[in-house]
Amino acid sequence: MAIVHAEAPAAAGGLLDRARTVARPGFNRWLVPPCALAIHLCIGMAYGFSVFWLPLGHAIGISDPVVCKAMTLTQAITTTNCDWRVSDLVWTYSIFFVVLGAAAAIWGGWLERVGPRKAGVVAACCWCGGIAIGAIGVSIHQLWLLWLGTGLIGGIGLGLGYISPVSTLIKWFPDRRGMATGMAIMGFGGGALIGSPLADKLMKHFADGTQVGVWQTFLVLAAVYFVFMLSGAFGYRVPPEGWAPAGWTPPADTGGATGRFYVHLRDAHRTPQFWLIWLVLLLNVSASIGIIGVASPMLQEIFGGRLIDHPGQLFAAFGDADKKAAAAVGAGFIGVISLFNIAGRFAWASSSDRFGRKTTFAIMTALGALLYGLAAPALVGGSIGLFILVFCLCASMYGGGFATVPAYLADIFGTRFVGAIHGRILTAWSTAGVLGPLIVTTMRDHRIAAGVPRDAVYQPIYWTLAGLLVVAFLANLLIRPVDRRFHSDVAEPVPAVSASAAVGPANAAIIQPGGASATVLLAWAAVCIPIAWGIYETVAKAAVLFK
Repeated sequence: MAIVHAEAPAAAGGLLDRARTVARPGFNRWLVPPCALAIHLCIGMAYGFSVFWLPLGHAIGISDPVVCKAMTLTQAITTTNCDWRVSDLVWTYSIFFVVLGAAAAIWGGWLERVGPRKAGVVAACCWCGGIAIGAIGVSIHQLWLLWLGTGLIGGIGLGLGYISPVSTLIKWFPDRRGMATGMAIMGFGGGALIGSPLADKLMKHFADGTQVGVWQTFLVLAAVYFVFMLSGAFGYRVPPEGWAPAGWTPPADTGGATGRFYVHLRDAHRTPQFWLIWLVLLLNVSASIGIIGVASPMLQEIFGGRLIDHPGQLFAAFGDADKKAAAAVGAGFIGVISLFNIAGRFAWASSSDRFGRKTTFAIMTALGALLYGLAAPALVGGSIGLFILVFCLCASMYGGGFATVPAYLADIFGTRFVGAIHGRILTAWSTAGVLGPLIVTTMRDHRIAAGVPRDAVYQPIYWTLAGLLVVAFLANLLIRPVDRRFHSDVAEPVPAVSASAAVGPANAAIIQPGGASATVLLAWAAVCIPIAWGIYETVAKAAVLFK
């Protein structure tokens, strides 16, 4: 392998050029995960935007919403006299995740060319700029501007921010691919744990008798997120060509994309492996995202008065006080599910380093099918604690699927284009975001309309979701190494770097984890302190479950 030739620093290009991000000797690879977390914790607030729906639902009436009963969705887009309905506002959430998948697929190849720093900066500008545009839309009460700014432009930032660290982390941690991507993607799941309680406190601070405080909260969040995301983007470094961790030996080529082989981006979607992994992710996400969306009412409807010390009372007989008490328990249930979703991202992805990606997905899909198909129906009307545990485990595998997929792709297709391939795979997420809720809500609404008692509504839904996971299990078993005709061993141009960053075979291992320097500790503290605060807030709300 040829040594990277040195160039004068001035020739390295602009500050955002990929060549300027190549790590110099002495760089500690453990600085990269907190940079990824800084971005993912910010864009992860997309999961927490439901905290704004109720305040925005009475932004004009303040104390009493101004309801226009005959208002259509088209009229809601431009009305300035009527309060928005929650059904109008949740379109922002849908736009988020559809655009996320599309943006990741469209610009994944561009990201691989320009590097994570430029992609991270663009993601920060889109995500934070989109929230700021949404703030303008809220302040002048124009729903279309909220959709355009926060939904569309912010969604582009979501897509770029989500995939920006994936390829970089996998290249820095070839020995711990699952753990590395699990750490970053854990941040996306944890963003709402920090952002939601922070937004709630900000809205209470800014609210008064004339306003609900949402647009001011948007602007504060946009400013804070912009600082964090830029810090993460400028902290990104890519390893020099030929670098490997000390003492680590690449696995022998067994027909997959290992060693010097990789699958080019233009060929990835031509392989059955791409579509099998796409299908596995689609079904794994669909099986959980729909039920998570109705988790709170599901718990209340199934267990009724048992949740609030009124055994035997059905949900349909709840008064206002009972509904409020049960809603608090439901909110606690959502909080615990969120914690398991986050923990599962790290735990399942890390375990895949030991057991292998295929085995890990086999365990997740098989266990999920058993929990949905047998355990959940059997526990209806039974132990509340075990019922909650079942869905917490399912939530952990929902998050675990997201976090394990990037490492799975690297194993199958190699690392050179893994970020771009991951971006295309994320279209499965966008599809699942429509399919999963559609299955669950359609079946639920149909059974309720047919007069089925609320506590008996969900059993067929569980069996359907179990069926999805059985298909995912079978699809995962079919995944084999990519045919050698798709392998490429043509060396790609390496960005020119300064002399101090030049690394060849003789010195490829000089950039090592090293000790816990002050910079490393500070970087980790910057992301771990907010995470700890978010966990504390969530646990405090979830405590109602254990009273």
